Amino acid sequence: MSSLLHITNGDSFTQRLHSLKIKGDVITWREMLCEGKTLTNVGSESFWKTRFEFLNKNYKVSKSSFIEKTLKEYRTLCNHKQQDQIVLWFEYDLFCQINMLAVLSWLKSNRKYAEISLVCSGKEDDSDKLYALNELSDEQLLKLYKNKQVLTQDDIEYADYIWQLYCSDNPMRLEHLTDFENYQFDYLGNAIQTHLQRFPSLKNGLNAMENSMLQIALNQRPSSKKELLRNILQSQEILGFGDSQYERALNRLKPLFKSFNPVKITEKGMDILRAKTNYYSRIQDNNVYLGGALKYNFLYNSDTNRILKL
Repeated sequence: MSSLLHITNGDSFTQRLHSLKIKGDVITWREMLCEGKTLTNVGSESFWKTRFEFLNKNYKVSKSSFIEKTLKEYRTLCNHKQQDQIVLWFEYDLFCQINMLAVLSWLKSNRKYAEISLVCSGKEDDSDKLYALNELSDEQLLKLYKNKQVLTQDDIEYADYIWQLYCSDNPMRLEHLTDFENYQFDYLGNAIQTHLQRFPSLKNGLNAMENSMLQIALNQRPSSKKELLRNILQSQEILGFGDSQYERALNRLKPLFKSFNPVKITEKGMDILRAKTNYYSRIQDNNVYLGGALKYNFLYNSDTNRILKL
């Protein structure tokens, strides 16, 4: 085994990293911890049991698939005990940032001796665009790698602290964080703010993402569900979600659509968007978690950017 280990954010980038011929072993972190219940003790039996139950129920992930894709790769990570240098490859979006926190929490407990570095893509030029790792050229990736940030013990402790808060049953503790700039996580503050906006809004009971999906359906009038999903993906900013996550969200909003071919929303959908009526009581589900918190036990006030407990 090499003394250098890379942990990547997904299979497609793992393939890309192999093509760059950078030395070191590569492990892929195959999870989506931004969705479903999470526990603080990353890698424990209860942690994986909780994750499997969520993925099985909501994404029909079979036990054999979960073992083959996620658990086997995690065990490979556990077996890499000798690396004194570990490089994390993650991106600016919520999906990646939450996974990154979990990995750093695990490393804090299990690889105390290793030097941990972070390569994180996002703002790479003078435009407003934020870039995924796979959108960058080989030259840009090698430059990012050369300039990777070596994380201090304080950085790692802070990431673990945010992970503990993310997994707690009260997201209000996250809204009081103001010291992100003191640590080497350039995109974490925005990701946490985006996370808080995933709780239902005080105005109409839908969260920021759900409101955005309805607004796109109304404004852009896609000709099909496929086109609607494509438009949502193109305009999602920093969530970093994939088709399957938006497909699941659309199922929750189905009663607000007259048709998906072409896409048309109902009068009630229009009233909800205008905040003339509130959809909270219809969409409320007592078993939906965001991290450690029940989604519908809290409301987000978009006027004050504060979380309210019900």
